[in-house]
Amino acid sequence: MIDALLLQIGYNATLVTLGSAALGLAAGATGTFLFLRKRSLVADAVSHATLPGLALAFMLMVALGGDGRNLAGLMFGSALSAWVGLLSVSWLTRKTRLAEDAAIGAVLSVFFGFGIVLLTVVQTLSSGRQAGLESFLLGSTAGMLFSDAMLIAAGGLTVLASALALRRPLLLVAFDPGYAETQGINVQRMDLAIMTLVMAITVVGLKVVGLILIVALLIIPAATARFWSNRADRVVLLAGLFGGLSGYVGAAISATAPGLPTGPIIVLVGFAFFIASLLLSPARGILSAVVRHRAYQRHVHLRQGLLSLAQNQPVYEAMTRCLLRRAGLVRADGVPTAKGHSHAAAALRDETRWQALRSSAHLSELSARDDGLTLILDVLTPDQIAELDRRITSEQRAI
Repeated sequence: MIDALLLQIGYNATLVTLGSAALGLAAGATGTFLFLRKRSLVADAVSHATLPGLALAFMLMVALGGDGRNLAGLMFGSALSAWVGLLSVSWLTRKTRLAEDAAIGAVLSVFFGFGIVLLTVVQTLSSGRQAGLESFLLGSTAGMLFSDAMLIAAGGLTVLASALALRRPLLLVAFDPGYAETQGINVQRMDLAIMTLVMAITVVGLKVVGLILIVALLIIPAATARFWSNRADRVVLLAGLFGGLSGYVGAAISATAPGLPTGPIIVLVGFAFFIASLLLSPARGILSAVVRHRAYQRHVHLRQGLLSLAQNQPVYEAMTRCLLRRAGLVRADGVPTAKGHSHAAAALRDETRWQALRSSAHLSELSARDDGLTLILDVLTPDQIAELDRRITSEQRAI
């Protein structure tokens, strides 16, 4: 496995690994714009629409006396078919009352069904029995030539460069199409551009990942990157990184076990990155959410315990007593320490100020910031706090 990761396992394996990494890098970055635009399902329609073009291109090349398995020709036919499918989705969405998801479902099923029929026809041909076109469904890198690897890598890097060049208008359209229009950006043209890039990635990735799984390589890295950043530019870069790593590691694993298909392994590696991010992301991960929730619970227990001490009330909750002892605020017998008296007085003073703020004539809206964790010193200015204290003092004297 180490040799595979260091590209020391053989010439063909090195070609596949580098080509898969370039494909994953481009797919991850490109898929981010689709993910942010909330149009991930479109990639599924585009990928399935490539199948009829794949079969028709093979049949045409054989009829003309050429090699039906020529990758460039198959990719060209797939691109034309995917483009027709994309235009069909766009036409159905604009010219009929069908919602986009219904149009996608119709195009996906019709084109894929037509493609399966054509594949069946191809298998009946004498020249088609050994064509291996079914490998384009899930991807197959066995016997990949140098020209194939270079074509895949060059295509992926070209799509990546195009996506990066258009990233500003694409991101603007993804987040706020209305504002993008006011800035002179043609939203429909940008949507068509991202669909074209997705189509290109789908066609380029047919040999490695296959038309069924390419949608995973487009969306999973983008969803993974979203866990690690809120900035769109960083999400694009991180998605490219996760996609590239998925392609690189997945292809290396597949090279060490030739019986395992490359495409599914790449997708599974990408999913592993997704699960790790889901669990470990410091801002959005499950574990960090659990840690924040536990910290919130401890803070609430401590605050309620200090308020009880300040009002000379017993602390009944076992967890609260334990937390107070660990913080050195009470002794083992429950009697407050000097530090405990000081913190209890501060907590009571803060709570009294929050109560006065709720009934203030011109500052009451700020009381919405009281979540049991925020100190009033972090919300009000010293002058506003002094005003609250004068009001509290006058009310106490009146009583």
